[in-house]
Amino acid sequence: MTTGILLQIAQTLAAILLAPLLMGWVNQCRAWLQGRSAPPISQPYRTLRKLFQKDAVIAHNASPLFRFAPYMVFACMALAAGIVPTIANDLPFSPAADAIALVGVFALARVFLALAAMDIGTSFGSLGARREMLVAFLAEPALLMVFFTASLISQSTELPVIVQTLAHKEFVIYPSMAFAAVAFWMISVAENARIPVDNPTTHLELTMIHEAMILEYSARHLALIEWAVALKLFTYSALGIALFLPWGIAPQGDLSALPLAVLVLLLKMLLGGTVLSFMEAISAKVRLFRAPEFLGTAFLLGVLGMLIHFLLEV
Repeated sequence: MTTGILLQIAQTLAAILLAPLLMGWVNQCRAWLQGRSAPPISQPYRTLRKLFQKDAVIAHNASPLFRFAPYMVFACMALAAGIVPTIANDLPFSPAADAIALVGVFALARVFLALAAMDIGTSFGSLGARREMLVAFLAEPALLMVFFTASLISQSTELPVIVQTLAHKEFVIYPSMAFAAVAFWMISVAENARIPVDNPTTHLELTMIHEAMILEYSARHLALIEWAVALKLFTYSALGIALFLPWGIAPQGDLSALPLAVLVLLLKMLLGGTVLSFMEAISAKVRLFRAPEFLGTAFLLGVLGMLIHFLLEV
């Protein structure tokens, strides 16, 4: 039990510390693919340090919710990172927070950020909050369909049990997981404000979603939000690995497999970041009113994955 708790804490701390590194790798790869001079991979750490050293500027009509929201968002992302198995299946707290609760944790962070964006009363904040809730309204049911497909195969909604079933038992090809994987990719780019749903590098009022909600933040508050954004990307990447590429995650009680699990995780994250930057380099942002069609397709693919499981795999 003590070993499991230590591994739980270690995996959470590793996610928090490595999340900016993954963001830096994605930004670097995207710059290379676009033929631009790439920033150093450690640039997110430098940005966070600079923001933490500055003094926060807060609007005079800001409520305590506006000040509390960045801490809540970061705490939710840290909790989500602790739920997902990254290097080992030893997660003693997983029965208290399964895959369905993970969707609730993401939703809680989103609600606080949207409320904080509307708290100041600026037009950009309200615009971004409305768009964010539109994306969430469509993405969360699709994410649940993906989780239901994996949970039907493993007969559990706990992520360690799903990893145990898919990675550490007899090898089986599940056609339903192929549909779920495509749906998960579409959901992850929407939830992380990436192309084609959103562009994390733009500040054009006609297109921005996430950036519109954080325009009024500065200093440590902005640093926490930016760190939470990187942590969310890391968590979604780890979640995709746990669901669709779980091989290499150390089984419960096997401490000798931890060094290999760490190496495999780093390789998968590097590969995933490269693929993400490549897809962004060859894709264009869709119109905002086409986002429901994009996420509706993800929901349909998730439902098809469940139906294929019942038709072919039961």
